[in-house]
Amino acid sequence: MRNPLSLFLALFLLASPAVSLAQEKATILKMPGLQEAVEILRDQWGVSHIYAKNQRDLFFAQGYNAARDRLFQLEIWRRRTTGTMAEIQGAKALDRDIGARLLRFRLDLTKEMNHYHPQGEEIILAFVAGINAYITETEIHPDLLPIEFRLLGIKPKAWTPEVVISRVGGLFTNLEAELLMAQRVRAVGVATTKALVDLEPGNPNLVIARGLDLSVIPDDVLKYYLAARASVKFTPDDLIVPEARAARLFEQSPPLSITLSDNPPSTNEGSNNWVLRGTKTHTGSPIMANDPHRAITAPSLRYWVHLVAPGWNVIGGGEPHLPGVSIGHNAHGAWGLTIFPTDSEDLYAYTTNPANPLQYRYKGKWETMTVRQETFSIKGQEPVTVDLKYTRHGPVLAEDTPHHRAYALRAAWLEIGATPYLASLRMDQATTWREFRAACAYSQAPSENMVWADVKGNIGWQATGIVPRRPNWNGLLPVPGDGRFEWKGYLPSHAFPFRTNPPEGFLVTANAENLPPRYPHAISYLWEPPYRQRRVEEVLHAGTSLTIDDVARLQTDELSIPARTLVPLLRGIHSDQADVEAAREKLLSWDYVLSQKSVAAGIYAVWQQQLWENFRQHRLPAASAQQYFPKMAPQRLLASLTSPDGSFGPDPQAGRDRFLLESLTQAVRRLTERFGADTSKWVYGQDRYHHITLRHPLTEAVTPQYRAQFDVGPLPRGGDGFTVNNTDNNAAQNVGASFRIITDLADWDRALGINTPGQSGNPTDPHYRDLAPLWGTGKYFPLFYSREKIISVTEQTLTLQP
Repeated sequence: MRNPLSLFLALFLLASPAVSLAQEKATILKMPGLQEAVEILRDQWGVSHIYAKNQRDLFFAQGYNAARDRLFQLEIWRRRTTGTMAEIQGAKALDRDIGARLLRFRLDLTKEMNHYHPQGEEIILAFVAGINAYITETEIHPDLLPIEFRLLGIKPKAWTPEVVISRVGGLFTNLEAELLMAQRVRAVGVATTKALVDLEPGNPNLVIARGLDLSVIPDDVLKYYLAARASVKFTPDDLIVPEARAARLFEQSPPLSITLSDNPPSTNEGSNNWVLRGTKTHTGSPIMANDPHRAITAPSLRYWVHLVAPGWNVIGGGEPHLPGVSIGHNAHGAWGLTIFPTDSEDLYAYTTNPANPLQYRYKGKWETMTVRQETFSIKGQEPVTVDLKYTRHGPVLAEDTPHHRAYALRAAWLEIGATPYLASLRMDQATTWREFRAACAYSQAPSENMVWADVKGNIGWQATGIVPRRPNWNGLLPVPGDGRFEWKGYLPSHAFPFRTNPPEGFLVTANAENLPPRYPHAISYLWEPPYRQRRVEEVLHAGTSLTIDDVARLQTDELSIPARTLVPLLRGIHSDQADVEAAREKLLSWDYVLSQKSVAAGIYAVWQQQLWENFRQHRLPAASAQQYFPKMAPQRLLASLTSPDGSFGPDPQAGRDRFLLESLTQAVRRLTERFGADTSKWVYGQDRYHHITLRHPLTEAVTPQYRAQFDVGPLPRGGDGFTVNNTDNNAAQNVGASFRIITDLADWDRALGINTPGQSGNPTDPHYRDLAPLWGTGKYFPLFYSREKIISVTEQTLTLQP
């Protein structure tokens, strides 16, 4: 039997510098706070395999090791969650800090920690103690601090459990969608909105609640909410090292030769996962694959780790600020996740008391807001004290005192148990599908499609989340906070959909609508387009005896289903312009694969965008309305073009054909203007076209010399926002597979993984950028699990002794 892992390993060993893989470096450190010795084996791809003799030491070492690799990233995370960015960025960060504290979890901390694991408090406290142990080490040896600390003139500060359980970085976007829906209905009405936005399942109404005037909701009502979630970027004035400061903010990158807008909509959080039964695989054992798609930055969002102690032997990826493993496998099963987009937020609008703006009307009476005073330290200024206000529904996001209105957020994720991904601690120890499903019941945020495969041959899908029950509205629009629109508890965990061992032999999720037929509960009406999921399903349906190689190819598949639908419409249409006709013929002979080296893909990407821009203008003539439809449902465009209606004129097909050809003509003109008439220069994956540069938070602040240390790339990219290899629809890609994992349950040592740009967050560390070339070309490293295999690729051993 061919072993595909050996092919990957041979390639990487040949490409790697000569090293003594077994115990090249061995270090022993005294570590106060440990009970027994801990061994950390770092392999040649930067993955740490942590061996401890008890649970507390295991998570202490995980925290210590994460800080050793990602200290600056962890410090920025701490400041984001505690609302202390203005201390180092000045007044421009004050809105962010106000938002972070306004949205802070404020319930019982002990109950919160123990929700995620029976010993959750011990685990989280140990993890925090480990991070702080490394921070203490940097106080003794300041030379350990990464360069970012020196440039900013700051030092890391101690962590607390509150940092771990923060919700600030959670993938919660319903409130944005709700406000956008209100803006759309206000601008073009219900009928046009529903014609351009794909709402499913069913045909949910967009009835505006009696007494609610959408036109008075301020456009900046989400200012603090969005500021708290925005990515951190530094500017030159943040630095204390003059020679490191960039001369101009726009020095960050050269202008692109071609610009693609965010239409068709790109998927910021789109992910793929699937599990195969042994009936579909070459070995007869299940395979699990997962590639969560997030913003791609330097350092990486994801962090690989292997945790071994009595009761623990789990390997995989998570985020460096969290204990445990979110996606990976133990000795019994493997699991992965994608976002299951539920609606867990509502925007409430209140009438406030003209005589006392702290009071809001609720069920015919005035209720008084709770006020919490918070003081914010601001670099270069005196501290500022701000009143944070709360209604019975939640934090007040905005007030319109002259018009006697206020707006608050009700968020299910402010309940106990909604720290993103932390319930993975229970999943890490699951031994059966039943135990895994039980663990999923504790996972409330973000809402997820969890898939599972185990060594007994079972596969399963379980949706998770925390979903409010809304008895008299659907959550698509804001509602008055006067008592008429109240949640009636939450959907119980056993009511979330699941499947086990389906007859087709596989399960796939990719953020698309996947509710069972006639599912009785209202979960959500806004999902990602179905094309990634359909492509994976069609490949798996056709596949037999699939190998880990086949699965790896599918994870990086770049065939576009929308292209396969749109391009054939050009048959029978001809242009009298030679260059446009040549482009049409090029597309018709294309295989619909958006590969890096394809000229046809380069033509198609701009044509697709031009189709979208023209369709939006066709359906929304008023420019004032177009701003509220930055992301329209691509399903609507495809349906309109494949089945043209009277909006294209008295002869719909002829009108549609003119529309297609005019859009292609415009696309050819744009390509010619930017790349010249030589079509060989229109290659899709190039630095001047579809590419990615992984940006560091200091990118905009530093000179090109420093930026070269921080940024990674550019790397050419294929695919787009609708391909399995989701690289979004912009010329400069900024989202994609944050990491990938494939496990073959026939042999755990055959697992494959990748991260980008590397495991380390320190720009001077060899593991800061070493994985980017592999990731950029769709390759993997072997994710070894057995100690024997791990030792064979170990480049460094660290022993922590009490």
